[in-house]
Amino acid sequence: MNAWKNTLARLLAAALPLALAMGPVAAQQDYPNKPIRLIVPFTPGGVTDTGARVVADKLGARLGQTVVVDNRPGASGNIGTQMVATAAPDGYTLLLGFDGTLVINPHVYAKVPFDTLKDFVPVSKIGDAVLIIVVHPSVPAKTLSDLVAYSKTNPGGVSYGSAGTGSTPHLAGELLKARTGANFVHVPYKGGGQSMTDVVGGSLPMLYTAVAGAYPFVQKGQIRPIAVSSAQRLASLPEVPTVAESGVPGFESSSWIGILAPAKTPQPIVERLQRELHAVVQSPEVRERLASLGISALGNTPAEFGQQIRADLAKYDQIVKAAKIRVD
Repeated sequence: MNAWKNTLARLLAAALPLALAMGPVAAQQDYPNKPIRLIVPFTPGGVTDTGARVVADKLGARLGQTVVVDNRPGASGNIGTQMVATAAPDGYTLLLGFDGTLVINPHVYAKVPFDTLKDFVPVSKIGDAVLIIVVHPSVPAKTLSDLVAYSKTNPGGVSYGSAGTGSTPHLAGELLKARTGANFVHVPYKGGGQSMTDVVGGSLPMLYTAVAGAYPFVQKGQIRPIAVSSAQRLASLPEVPTVAESGVPGFESSSWIGILAPAKTPQPIVERLQRELHAVVQSPEVRERLASLGISALGNTPAEFGQQIRADLAKYDQIVKAAKIRVD
């Protein structure tokens, strides 16, 4: 009897590690079996939020589970981003990542409550939101060269607005200033709405912003487009040249969005999310909807997305230091 008990004990001891190991494997194979929460670290209604909802709806349909968009704004995206950094790495809490939060905030804030490289695993970049330079019609400049020259001769330079200190348009403006020697003076706003109102109204001469917000006012002739920061001209604004075409070779600056998961999320789950997300983003319906928001759809691999994140962290570190940008 004792020999039998000892044999049984040895069998149970050997089986226990296997059973424990099979638990996570089974969970991964069963993924997803409940709704997924996509944290958007900004208020509802903006281009980033709208893009997230377009993708979340279709991604949920492919996964067979609802993808719930959960807006958690505050501290320029830091609050919602931290929530995902500390969430369980099980694939049920994802982040709508934004370049401003992940690769710019770590340089402009004295301290951020997450580590971009250590706390997240990239899933896929959704796409790039193209930026545009626009001016009020009263500004005597029709090209970027005109605008740069005018800024150097106009007393006080030319004030340009952005969505806020440390935002992607702000840093794009500082990079353009450094490359051209323009006398551009940054005016930070708390979001894009009021800055657009001011440039349309004429109290702000120049604005660096996302194409989606500017497009209706360009179409109405209420503001004048100067240049876009993308590598190629946009199909929606074919007459507007790129910054690179306008005398600044190699200049390109876009604002990207993508999906990330908490670090240590199992690789099979990350791979499943990437496959489905790629299919969603490459579908004609979603590409067209994102294009209407000024977002050029992509859907790349985790490795490609991660490579860009690392490169952008290094790039913006240099820009922030050169411009001495700081948010207390």
